[in-house]
Amino acid sequence: MADQPKYNRRSRNVTEGVSRSPNRSMYYAMGYQKEDFDKPMIGVANGHSTITPCNSGLQKLADIAVKTIKDAGANPQIFGTPTISDGMSMGTEGMKFSLISREVIADCIETCVNGQWMDGVLVVGGCDKNMPGGMIALARTNVPGIYVYGGTIKPGKWKGTDLTIVSAFEAVGEFTAGRMSQEDFEGIERNACPSTGSCGGMYTANTMSSSFEALGMALLYSSTMANPDDEKVGSAAQSARVLVEAVKRDLKPRDIITRKSIENAVAVIMATGGSTNAVLHYLAIAHAADVEWTIDDFERVRRKVPVLCNLKPSGKYVATDLHRAGGIPQVMKILLNAGLLHGDCITITGKTLAEELAAVPDLPDANQDVIMPIEKALYAQGHLAILKGNLSTEGCVAKITGLKNPVITGPARVFDDEYSAMDAILADKIQPGDVLVLRYLGPKGGPGMPEMLAPTSAIIGKGLGESVGLITDGRFSGGTWGMVVGHVAPEAAVGGTIALVHEGDSITIDATQQLIQLNVADEEIARRRAAWQPPKPRYTRGVLAKFAALASTASKGAVTG
Repeated sequence: MADQPKYNRRSRNVTEGVSRSPNRSMYYAMGYQKEDFDKPMIGVANGHSTITPCNSGLQKLADIAVKTIKDAGANPQIFGTPTISDGMSMGTEGMKFSLISREVIADCIETCVNGQWMDGVLVVGGCDKNMPGGMIALARTNVPGIYVYGGTIKPGKWKGTDLTIVSAFEAVGEFTAGRMSQEDFEGIERNACPSTGSCGGMYTANTMSSSFEALGMALLYSSTMANPDDEKVGSAAQSARVLVEAVKRDLKPRDIITRKSIENAVAVIMATGGSTNAVLHYLAIAHAADVEWTIDDFERVRRKVPVLCNLKPSGKYVATDLHRAGGIPQVMKILLNAGLLHGDCITITGKTLAEELAAVPDLPDANQDVIMPIEKALYAQGHLAILKGNLSTEGCVAKITGLKNPVITGPARVFDDEYSAMDAILADKIQPGDVLVLRYLGPKGGPGMPEMLAPTSAIIGKGLGESVGLITDGRFSGGTWGMVVGHVAPEAAVGGTIALVHEGDSITIDATQQLIQLNVADEEIARRRAAWQPPKPRYTRGVLAKFAALASTASKGAVTG
């Protein structure tokens, strides 16, 4: 009999002799030759979809990856992964499937990679949950892997102003408030998204892809390239070559995803002003990689890492501007020189992070104001604060950059769903000083922990961004800014204190003290808790019911296993 293949872990688990023939026969049906069984089998998890512009430009990246893997002497095995468009499902019942899609994507990739015993996997993704879903799968399967981000969208333009998808959401509030003309409203709607690629600010997709460079699981500069540009295709090809070499060296994700590399990723998230969703997703990634990492670690990193980048949603620029200014490697080099990154972490290239950054300039170009040096940081500390108090004993997340005063005490305006809150905002029933409470929207209560971009954008559009607070056990879009607090845990559906808030109760949000407090006597809270009854499940079958049954608390990443 022929020697066992050098790679192909599938064949290592198949007995010698005739029993291997059916296994190989199915490969011969696809054009494989005998010598192919001595080559590594490398999966290409392709998130291409015409559901959303985030993913509609991915096929060319998957195609070049397949060609490059073949040219490098390996066998590509392409399979699909699903996606949900957060921007399109926002404000609808479909948004409940967004976070769930993170788990579905992870399960799909794990199923194919382990079911087919692949030797490595290249994941291609675009929309928000593609990134954490893919990285969770890479950590679970622990075969050599690399992430290829589909790339950012280019900024839209209307009357000389750069636009992103959030511009369209905020325009709803401005138009209904009489602060915007019909012409401008329709002009923004038509021009906010001019090309393929993921939402252009430092929203969730660009946040997660940027952090993957720091994590060591994606190539440098890859996260800020625009999807329509040729360099994105070149980066995908190089990613495939790097992966084949990683397979030969048996360099696995759990060799790269460590406590120190996750700290590097979170440091970049803080420095770039990234999405609140990153907290949820890195808790889940750490869980999948079996790395000790808690919600309190985000606060520890926040206190020592300044915000260096002037990026939307609270800043001025978009990802393509960041790319021209030096990209994530320039941000990392500044952090490394300040002792705020672990340069000894290994990356997918086999080099350390410090070695990868050696050729990057120490300082950004002085003729730009996208990336600032340490001594001119926009904020001395990071922007994602972890708040605790009787309203959230497990911790919740507040984005505090861009606010003149991150402290508010006001009367609660209580809503048990997103839609009634949206109606109240648009009908001018919310006044300065109010604190909106949107509840029963957590992992189990939503279910699926939907994002609240529609109400938060309407608040901004109404001119209330600095004067109204909003807390929720749901999530926020990466495009959200303002006095907002999400991921409140324990959630309402399991009897968290947020379920016990009454209309008009006094609530304090104090990001400077990391405090979120219901200003009601302990005895009264205890009385309300004794009287509280859990709601009936909103769904009793299908993926929403499964997620509601399995999902952990948000403070542990809302993971399902």
